Amino acid sequence: MQVTETLNEGLKRGYKLMLTAQELDEKVDAKLREAQPEVEMKGFRKGKVPMALLRKQFGQRIMGEAMQEAVDGAMNEHFEATGDRPAMQPEVKMTNEDWKEGDDIEVALNYEKLPEMPEVDLKALKLERMVVPVADEDVDDALKNLAESAQNFADRKKGAKAKDGDQVVMDFVGKIDGEAFDGGSAEDYPLVLGSNSFIPGFEEQLAGVKAGEEKAVTVNFPEEYGAAHLAGKEAVFDCTIKAVKAPEAAQIDDELAKQFGEESLDALKDRIRERLSEEYRQTARQFTKRQLLDTLDETVKFELPPTLVDSEAKQIAHQLWHDDNPDAHGHDHPDIEPTEEHLKLAERRVRLGLLLAHIGEKAGIDVTEQEMTQAIINEARKYPGQEQQFFQFVQQNQQMQQQMRAPIFEDKVVDYVFELAEVTDKEATKDDLKAAIDALDEEE
Repeated sequence: MQVTETLNEGLKRGYKLMLTAQELDEKVDAKLREAQPEVEMKGFRKGKVPMALLRKQFGQRIMGEAMQEAVDGAMNEHFEATGDRPAMQPEVKMTNEDWKEGDDIEVALNYEKLPEMPEVDLKALKLERMVVPVADEDVDDALKNLAESAQNFADRKKGAKAKDGDQVVMDFVGKIDGEAFDGGSAEDYPLVLGSNSFIPGFEEQLAGVKAGEEKAVTVNFPEEYGAAHLAGKEAVFDCTIKAVKAPEAAQIDDELAKQFGEESLDALKDRIRERLSEEYRQTARQFTKRQLLDTLDETVKFELPPTLVDSEAKQIAHQLWHDDNPDAHGHDHPDIEPTEEHLKLAERRVRLGLLLAHIGEKAGIDVTEQEMTQAIINEARKYPGQEQQFFQFVQQNQQMQQQMRAPIFEDKVVDYVFELAEVTDKEATKDDLKAAIDALDEEE
């Protein structure tokens, strides 16, 4: 096959591939001869079907296969010889669309190649890492939050009226048209007012009730209520209020620790300290990673494939539009044109993506099957009861696999760079770390 260059402009490349009629005919003959020993046809012994009959019977299909194989082979040879790596799927198009058997085949091959990547002296990079020790007051604050989340309820004084946040303990019987319905009754039921755990309008009508009081609560079941026999119907709940209780924080003691799976308060404090230490470390890593990416983006320059930048800018614009229009779930909206800001962000993402991929490839960094499996397990936990379906979805979806693999690969490359770069530890407080992260968020 003849290959002729038609375009060489920046990263854009174009070629004309020509397969002569004779070359195609020879490839078809070769494939037919290869298949001939296994072909059986009425009137002929196996392997004895004449070539002319084989060509008449299978020629068109074989010709299509031969054409595809010839083009694919020429492309592979071209990329191997030039070292070019397409930034996106190459455009391959047959140019003589009026082709008929006996004509030469002309194919246009166009693509943008990935740029030559500059080498970066990673050891010359200077970064700062914030080290935040866990203060005793941080542990105390976390303990107070735990105690509030494990709040108990204590009886209000006799005659006190229930208010939002209080727990009302009651018996109730729900009726529709004067008849009690299944599932509409309970005894000693503890309901926290304001929790929105009952039918809309129910809890509000209990505001102001007192222990020993009886209250009829009238509500309408929603039209889309799960139980069809109740949906849209009016119901009256006869409630007997047995107690009104006020929330109070749990005591910070060994009993609280046991509620959270620890044997003692000291053990709970140790667990909190470990958790906070890991949180600070991860947040500090986020800050150092941003320093690294900013440094690479500012100092390492190379030509970017326009199609990659354009595609990324469109994705950014599309995602931001949906963020601003959360009620628009489909894609039947007007075309969204990327702005200069979107293009600038796209250039940064493409530049850093290509650079980190180059660093990772050169260092032999890869994502292991074990790491991928763990990532899938972590993601599947977000879909309780559907874990198996999620696993199958990921296994059958290459794009989803790539989306999950990319951040793992990036973090491994970043950790590799941290090992080589000059990273200076700087002790800081929790407030210092928060201020640094807030400043990064304002820059975005």
